[in-house]
Amino acid sequence: MEKKKITRRLIIDTAHTLIHETQKSEISLSKIATALHITHAAIYKHFENKKDLWIAVCADWFETYIINHIDINDDDYEDKQQWLHDYLWAFVNAKKSAYHTNRLMFDLNTHYVEKDPFILQEILKPCFIRIQQKMGYDDSNLYKPEVILSAFSTFTLPMFKDTWNQTDYELRFEMTWDLIKFNV
Repeated sequence: MEKKKITRRLIIDTAHTLIHETQKSEISLSKIATALHITHAAIYKHFENKKDLWIAVCADWFETYIINHIDINDDDYEDKQQWLHDYLWAFVNAKKSAYHTNRLMFDLNTHYVEKDPFILQEILKPCFIRIQQKMGYDDSNLYKPEVILSAFSTFTLPMFKDTWNQTDYELRFEMTWDLIKFNV
């Protein structure tokens, strides 16, 4: 049996697998180590601490199930404002879908990422950059894209998840869009 090279990617994938198999959002580092046939201490060669590992797992989940599910082709748009509207709509619906399809990871993400604005800001950076580039905003900072996404926080922050299935969801989104569209 060939021994696998232990990498950050393999540890993150193993954590995802164990979460799925056990249906628990918190897996001990010992369980991950056992699954990989390594020592508990070997994980610390790749992650500073347990929190660092779980942030990496959450960031990977966020990228895979939210950012990568924002399914719009930038090249299909000449109207930047329409692109931004559709991008934001795709983003909030990807977040809603991620909540409905994997609540364990959503809860883990809430615990480790959504409660820490600096970690959340880092995880959202690809979204900020995409908005900034498509809209042609000043690239010396990411303030404008961050403010735009912040305006839609009721559609993305976990504390509002119980409102995401209300019949007025799209109406509330469009009302929020109406408030910002002339300033984008």
